[in-house]
Amino acid sequence: MTTMTEASVREFKMPDVGEGLTEAEILKWYVQPGDTVTDGQVVCEVETAKAAVELPIPYDGVVRELRFAEGTTVDVGTAIITVDVSGGAAPAAEPAPAAEPVPAAEPEEKPQARQPVLVGYGVAASSTKRRPRKGTEPTAAETAVQAAVQRELNGHGHGHAVAAQPAPEAPVVERARPLAKPPVRKLAKDLGVDLATVTPSGPEGVITREDVHAAVAAAPAAGPVAVPEQAPAAPAAAPVASYDGPRETRVPIKGVRKATAAAMVGSAFTAPHVTEFVTVDVTRTMKLVEELKQDKDLQGLRVNPLLLIAKALLVAIKRNPDINASWDEANQEIVLKHYVNLGIAAATPRGLIVPNIKDAHARTLPQLAESLGELVATARDGKTSPGAMQGGTVTITNVGVFGIDTGTPILNPGEAAILAVGAIKLQPWVHKGKVKPRQVTTLALSFDHRLVDGELGSKVLADIAAILEQPKRLITWG
Repeated sequence: MTTMTEASVREFKMPDVGEGLTEAEILKWYVQPGDTVTDGQVVCEVETAKAAVELPIPYDGVVRELRFAEGTTVDVGTAIITVDVSGGAAPAAEPAPAAEPVPAAEPEEKPQARQPVLVGYGVAASSTKRRPRKGTEPTAAETAVQAAVQRELNGHGHGHAVAAQPAPEAPVVERARPLAKPPVRKLAKDLGVDLATVTPSGPEGVITREDVHAAVAAAPAAGPVAVPEQAPAAPAAAPVASYDGPRETRVPIKGVRKATAAAMVGSAFTAPHVTEFVTVDVTRTMKLVEELKQDKDLQGLRVNPLLLIAKALLVAIKRNPDINASWDEANQEIVLKHYVNLGIAAATPRGLIVPNIKDAHARTLPQLAESLGELVATARDGKTSPGAMQGGTVTITNVGVFGIDTGTPILNPGEAAILAVGAIKLQPWVHKGKVKPRQVTTLALSFDHRLVDGELGSKVLADIAAILEQPKRLITWG
């Protein structure tokens, strides 16, 4: 009997998929013991304190053991899966009887190009294969059928008997995992769309968001479609407290919410916060937004008030660059940043995250609109990478989408300022000496008083307000 040596078993350990992370929760396994895996194939999805990430295996072989169940939080550096790399074969069993048919070996497939994912490279184009099943003795019914076929062949044959052959077992064809980015997979899952049924239109057969929406639109024409369990039959109402069940529910603090809580406590009790407010007439900005939506250079892009507010903040920073800084406590230095990584606070099912647009200061308005659209879509799908949330220099939080007038935002650690945007409402306003209905909002700028004094903070906030009141200043000041 051949046995598998321990040297042929490789352990894949939980990697640090972000800067300084110490643990991650296993959300989903994509393989099971006995599955054949290839170098770069995604084997599981994990959630860190910053994002959900797919992990690829770094070698070929057969899965031997999954060390942890889905929903388990595992420390970085702990082995989570073992793989037998001794030629990709499963552990040998006792010798089979001589009469037992042995399945033919599958032809070796040529390695194909792998697709990049959040960490390393993704699954190759070949499909996941399971170990071949052992052959089985024909049943009495199968023997009778074979005998009938033999008699039929002898009755209409060519003068000689034909040896009876067992009917070949129909091959089990396993579908290759469709190529799609994590946000697209999440969208398909939420809409109840099987990606295997979607026709890809992206490069190299990658399924896009548009392909998923097209599949949803085409579904009614193909006949009745089962509604996924998670899809409500009617728009979900706001949660209402029920006092008929248990008196308390305890929710573990982990993942993104745990990291956010620690960061906010550290920021609130480290940096001396100051918040200033200004109420501004943004009627002209709202008119410009409607005009830009018709601009051919911005067709298909995310054009909304936040786009122009972001651009106004970038111009204000250009005019007052000292606000784009950080405090280095260890070296007792102020670090002035000559670039702007613009953070956008996003509420997600996993908690509040702040991904940022790298080098936002160098982007044109169409480029900024495209980046905002991608950032928001990825955040809502829960697939923001850890790298996208590192290195921010200034942040915008848009509480106005919830109907809130404004707030006193807490700084992101390592940043000197954060701008809160309130709801834009039609209000009575004195315009050209007369009271008229105008679109009005309130802005709040919080800043670190170690870095930013009242004069600098006031200048930045006043510049933002002036641009939103007269958006043509984007041209003259920008």
